[in-house]
Amino acid sequence: FNTQTLSRRALIVLAGPLSNLVFAVFLYSIVNWIGVQQAQAVLSKPLEGSIAAQAGIVGGEHVFRAGFEGDDLDAVASFDDFRWWLTRGALAHRNLQVEYANDPSHDRKTVTFALSGVDSRIADAQLFRNIGIIGPYSEPRIEEVLPDGAAKMAGVQAGDLVLRIDAIPVLDAGDLRERIRASGVSGVAAAQQWQVLRGQTRLVLHVTPKAEAYDGHMVGRVGAMIGAPPASTTVQFGLVAGVHRALLRTGEVSVLTLRMMGQMLIGQASVKNLSGPITIADYAGKSAALGVTQFLVFLALISISLGVLNLLPLPVLDGGHLMYYLWESVTGRPLSEVSMEWLQRVGLGILLVM
Repeated sequence: FNTQTLSRRALIVLAGPLSNLVFAVFLYSIVNWIGVQQAQAVLSKPLEGSIAAQAGIVGGEHVFRAGFEGDDLDAVASFDDFRWWLTRGALAHRNLQVEYANDPSHDRKTVTFALSGVDSRIADAQLFRNIGIIGPYSEPRIEEVLPDGAAKMAGVQAGDLVLRIDAIPVLDAGDLRERIRASGVSGVAAAQQWQVLRGQTRLVLHVTPKAEAYDGHMVGRVGAMIGAPPASTTVQFGLVAGVHRALLRTGEVSVLTLRMMGQMLIGQASVKNLSGPITIADYAGKSAALGVTQFLVFLALISISLGVLNLLPLPVLDGGHLMYYLWESVTGRPLSEVSMEWLQRVGLGILLVM
């Protein structure tokens, strides 16, 4: 290896990270060609005071196109597609323009999600709570009632459609879950009067949620699985379009990964966003349980992360070797063995700290 020309050594070192990125494009292409069932881009009721609520979203809107402020709008294929727009906008601090209609047959409107000011230091579920869009629209239907829970004790049954709580209409499953959670904030959950539709019969049930501690806060729980499966659509692309979309997604994830690393270095993002082997193994198992396409998407994300990380100009990594070769091309001589040895120690130290 050391006897090869400088350009050949650089290409050999570059081949590893590039293979990771090419592999990600290949995986995304397979997913695009196979097609995957995803929830339609229909929004649930946003959380009160959230960015979506301030934009005028009330729930039930069908999203057709989205784009960053100042750019052209692109078609939104599914709710996952829309959530990806929200993620990129929040982490890049760019406002998002959204074209929607309250019904597919109605006139379309455009609103702006003010994502430039959202706190995106930790990219987790709280980020989407701040934005206000937790999930796609789903009916407030009881899917399963757990034994010994408050719902079971009140006579709630699987299949019940919850219409009102304390005479206030329930808009969707997310709205129902939030109102149950909010009932336990004080530590003592108050009884709720539920109006449900069971078959063709309307019933009034008195449900008293149980207050429990969750993630450092008190929330109400009723012991039931809430929310009917959202309406879905098949997202699938042809040969050329599938590869093109795979290239775009690989590029977007690569840029997003670099941006997150940069924000962590300057303190704008939490180091909690870094994950180790145990977390990777955990999510590998979870994604595999969801199906082949979800597992392929997870593998693509890991492959991109490896490729981008290895290109960083840190000693020990491939990017560090490319840095050495840049020095050699400028000075006309390679780094001394002593200098390289110390740099390797520093690079290894940085990786161990991470």
